[in-house]
Amino acid sequence: MSDHNQDLFAQAALDKLREQAPLAARLRPRTLNDIVGQRHLLGAAGPLRRLIETDRLSSVILWGPPGTGKTTIAEVIATVTKREFVRLSAVTSGVKDVREVLEAARARLGEHHRRTIVFVDEIHRFNAAQQDSLLPAVEAGLITLIGATTENPFFEVNAPLRSRSTLLRLESISDADVALLLQRGVRAEGAEIDDDALALIVQRSGGDARQALTSLEVAIALSSDNQVKLVHAEGALATSALRYGRNDHYDVVSALIKSMRASDEPSALFWLARMIEAGDDPRFIARRLIVFASEDIGLVDSSSLATAVAAAQAVEHVGLPEAQYNLAHAVMHLSRAPKNRDVVDAISSARDALLAGASIEVPEHLRDGNSPHESVIPPRRYAQ
Repeated sequence: MSDHNQDLFAQAALDKLREQAPLAARLRPRTLNDIVGQRHLLGAAGPLRRLIETDRLSSVILWGPPGTGKTTIAEVIATVTKREFVRLSAVTSGVKDVREVLEAARARLGEHHRRTIVFVDEIHRFNAAQQDSLLPAVEAGLITLIGATTENPFFEVNAPLRSRSTLLRLESISDADVALLLQRGVRAEGAEIDDDALALIVQRSGGDARQALTSLEVAIALSSDNQVKLVHAEGALATSALRYGRNDHYDVVSALIKSMRASDEPSALFWLARMIEAGDDPRFIARRLIVFASEDIGLVDSSSLATAVAAAQAVEHVGLPEAQYNLAHAVMHLSRAPKNRDVVDAISSARDALLAGASIEVPEHLRDGNSPHESVIPPRRYAQ
């Protein structure tokens, strides 16, 4: 088979795959102007847009909620800058896979003078060794790393890798932009949608564009004539009826914390269940419990901190749905424990003293007697 025929065959296969792909994948933007949302980064004067268009982008970490365009932005960057795009999943890739990708990038640069973008989805799932294996290539400029994460990179990404990357915070897609995407989807499917159905899908999406388009696709499938009505939208959303928007997320977290603080165990368990059923990351919940244990209980019941930390470890090792029992265990313990703010008051007083100008010189009797500086700088003595 000639190269020309092979190219035609490959293109036909790609076209067929696109036709069978989910609606969200088929509507994935191909240019910067097609991307909906993230105007603070990709608007006319947005910093990310200018770096992309001038091809001066170094490694970046895209941090934001699900469905905000992290993968899309990475793919568009590769297209605009004409770089090779290589995707690694932090869930399935190991150090060996990373090294193979870096070797291929080195060969590609040497033989074809083409640079490589390595996109690591869910980079927070890479362990320390996997993250460290990327460092030399990032530092040398062999690759442009684009890491995507829904977790706070200050907790989940190694400091050396983070310091060599630009951190970009992505925002949830606004309701107006989600509605715009849904209208694109309706046109692409040759369908129509009632205003009530559209509004319901927008409301339930919580700023997640992918979730909204998936719900629309199911709603269209439920309709017999491509006329999406409210009943079809409700049917499509039945399996995710408890998802909530980004504002509700913080309200529910606040309700959980305040219920535990008031020792209202039933209410605290209710809000915990609400968060779990809505799809909140259990690791986020566990982190809030750890903070609460020291902030609101502290030394009057130090076992509270141990219980919260144990629940966080259980979340990592067990996962949902079973980890809900570990989280409930911790919430019940924290709700029943006596409350005390001494830890918060103590560290606040220490910081206030420091900021007020307290001496930061270490007193002689507290110094390290084995310090190598003793051989260089004569020890100071207090006046007798």
